[in-house]
Amino acid sequence: MRRGRPARALAAAAAAALACGLAACSSSSSSGGSSSKGSIVFADVAPFSGPDAALGPAYLVSCEGTANAMNKAGGILGHTVSCTSTDTKGDPADAVPAVGSLLSRTPNLALVIGCTSDEAAAVVPIINSHKTVMFCMTGQLEFDHVHFPYFYRLVPPDASESYAMTVIAEDLHYKRIALAFGNDIGSQTFVQPAISAIGKAGMTLVANETLDLNATTFRTEAEKIVQAHPDAIMTEALGSADPTLFAEIKQLNGGTMIPIIGTSAAILPAFYTASAKAIGAADFAANFHADNLVGTATSGPAYQTFTQALLAVKGKVANAQVGNFSTYFGQPGAVHLYDGMNLAALAMVAAGSTDTAKWQPYIISIADGVPGAVVVTSFAQGVRELKAGKKIRFIGPGGATTFDPFHDSPGLFVIQTYSATGAVQTTGNISPAQYNALAGG
Repeated sequence: MRRGRPARALAAAAAAALACGLAACSSSSSSGGSSSKGSIVFADVAPFSGPDAALGPAYLVSCEGTANAMNKAGGILGHTVSCTSTDTKGDPADAVPAVGSLLSRTPNLALVIGCTSDEAAAVVPIINSHKTVMFCMTGQLEFDHVHFPYFYRLVPPDASESYAMTVIAEDLHYKRIALAFGNDIGSQTFVQPAISAIGKAGMTLVANETLDLNATTFRTEAEKIVQAHPDAIMTEALGSADPTLFAEIKQLNGGTMIPIIGTSAAILPAFYTASAKAIGAADFAANFHADNLVGTATSGPAYQTFTQALLAVKGKVANAQVGNFSTYFGQPGAVHLYDGMNLAALAMVAAGSTDTAKWQPYIISIADGVPGAVVVTSFAQGVRELKAGKKIRFIGPGGATTFDPFHDSPGLFVIQTYSATGAVQTTGNISPAQYNALAGG
């Protein structure tokens, strides 16, 4: 969903974030390169380089597809929608000045999407001080309890995914579990909740390896995991780390792959492609499971509109998958950020204004619904109903939302796998009872 590189000088980055939020970042001057007079800009703030470089393009594909669909429907109150991007490099130290530059050079900026766990702790305060609405792909625990008025999240906290992965292990009757998580901020937030959940489930933790995302080999870690004889490996180490680890484990284990349980971040075209290349497509598909949010559509009007929107911009985004493009249809960031962008755009239409102070209050009513609201599954349909004087509730491919006071809509989970050709398949559900037994709820 939302991960990245180890932070360098995190405390310094946080201090810089606060300073930027209170000073220069609240000003704006010249227009950004992708915006034009009278246009509305959505900005993808995410890694486009470093180990998590696949996340930025995935989100930008969703942004370009969404903007194109909105423009075909007449734009937002007649304004053309465009997308821009800022590379955080998955590091707070790089993200802070990059976001400061974005905010100062983009006067028509209406919305930020992305802001992954790699950089969210540093950049959310900056964006919030700029009074810019953001839909973020971060699962960090701190956002469960700290209220940033302009922050919204359609994905669960990382601890929830640790519980979900453990439920998958239970369903598959695994008893001995190894952990292999990257040394980045986002991935490490899974480790302690996973250890707790494994204990509650009566399983045995047999190995706990931290993977340096800048390394080119993990033979030492692979040897420890193989020698521990786990039934399965819970993991998130994006970029080339996990695929490299998988190849070395298979080699050291006599050509047999140990089953893998991943986070929703593994539902990503680049991850499938690299992993299938590392250990073989059939072997990877036969040994891989991941959690993902329940409610993510794989058919129906909302899903059809979403996939058509993405297909319309296939090939437009640099470094995005083309040959295996359809995998984006199940990519959590692409799906949920599409929903967030539509919620924001329909809120502007409902308010009859692009002034954030006027349209932001409509986000929750359109997302959660109000009595008498008509359910809509696309921007064009929502505009028609609003023009007809109707109240609306938007339910996109990411499913229905229920925002809490911290603007979280966590939802529950499904179990997903890949086919040997890379198609995402939903193979089961995680019940509230299973989840709560491990979460302590």
